[in-house]
Amino acid sequence: MNMTPLSGSNKIVVVGGGAAGEVMMAAGMAAQAGAQVTLLEQNGRLGKKLLITGKGRCNVTNDCPWQDVLQSVPTNPRFLYSALAGFSPADAKKFFEDYGCALKTERGNRVFPVSDRSQSVLDALERFLRAYHVRILPRKAAEIAVSDGRVTGVKTAEGPVPADCVVLATGGLSYPATGSTGSGYAMAQAIGHTIIEPTGSLVPLVEKGHDCAKMQGLALKNIAVKLVNTKGKTVYEDFGELLFTHFGLSGPVILSASAHMARGEAGYTVRIDLKPALDEKTLDARILRDFSAAQNRDFENSLSALLPRSMIPVVIARSGIDPMQKVNSITKQQRRALLETIKCFSVPIACKAPVEDAIVTSGGVKVSEVNAKTMESKLVQGLYFAGELLDVDAYTGGFNLQIAWATGRLAGLSAAAKEFQKPEDAT
Repeated sequence: MNMTPLSGSNKIVVVGGGAAGEVMMAAGMAAQAGAQVTLLEQNGRLGKKLLITGKGRCNVTNDCPWQDVLQSVPTNPRFLYSALAGFSPADAKKFFEDYGCALKTERGNRVFPVSDRSQSVLDALERFLRAYHVRILPRKAAEIAVSDGRVTGVKTAEGPVPADCVVLATGGLSYPATGSTGSGYAMAQAIGHTIIEPTGSLVPLVEKGHDCAKMQGLALKNIAVKLVNTKGKTVYEDFGELLFTHFGLSGPVILSASAHMARGEAGYTVRIDLKPALDEKTLDARILRDFSAAQNRDFENSLSALLPRSMIPVVIARSGIDPMQKVNSITKQQRRALLETIKCFSVPIACKAPVEDAIVTSGGVKVSEVNAKTMESKLVQGLYFAGELLDVDAYTGGFNLQIAWATGRLAGLSAAAKEFQKPEDAT
């Protein structure tokens, strides 16, 4: 990177360290607007978290109107109105293509680089930073320096870095190996900000029981899932793929379901329809055909065409049918119990997996303490926030990265445009 900053009106320090792109967007936009920008990055290299998003392909955004992005944000969507209106998914697509990253749109309007490599997205962002001479310092921020209610810089182990404005974009707690340590929460809290307890969102679910462990490693495609709360209300439903693990459930539909679980609320149940393409009448006919072909066999040996091998013992136990019972003696009532087990395979949920296993973090800096039109702190002049550090999160599909781009851009531009009354100007 070019270490020589452009001359500008404001000296801005952008603090990174695990953020999935908002840090680079904030730094680049501020520099483009004419500010002198220094980016502090504790990892030694930029975009480590960005490289692993979307299974290494990086789901850049979702090709939808910006208003639709708000519909995919369960936590504080109104706060993002100005940021997304100012930098829509269409704007994000144009930005990356302008900086050399060709894009394509796939199922669910998910946008990926044509290369299918996250590196292409990171390369575009680094070209952006080079174009506007952002200065990169491999330092870890320890504290935001504040005097008389105004930012004065950032303290590091190597010494202070003075600044007129600071953009804090350190990410959340997810993927700690990439540098997301939650340090930004501590820095924000130390200067008066309220931190909503960070929890995992888009995270696997821990089973209350041991059935999932018996099917560990089994992936199911084309299944229907419902997430039901303690009142029996379905709060989420979807169709797709899930995975049984040693502790519970994972996979795309489960990660999405986790984002719909209210903070602090327990007692959820995942209900899986193992045969969603078959209504009960059709499924019953299918079971009868299988039974007819295996009428002299034990029940446990009659389901191999209907269910995966590792699932058969669990389904049999739940049906209440003796596994050694001859198929030709199974009653209509017993067959009904089997059908109901297949159409509604329930997994009671104890809790979400730890936040360290999550794709994104829910919780963070309380948004009522941040100006939604500028991303500036309402408590400390010249301090701005962006991305996952804020108490906003979205569902899967490119929405979380779109939030990162939009809030990073708004924070960077707002910091560059910030006007202060200099001491020598005071009357």
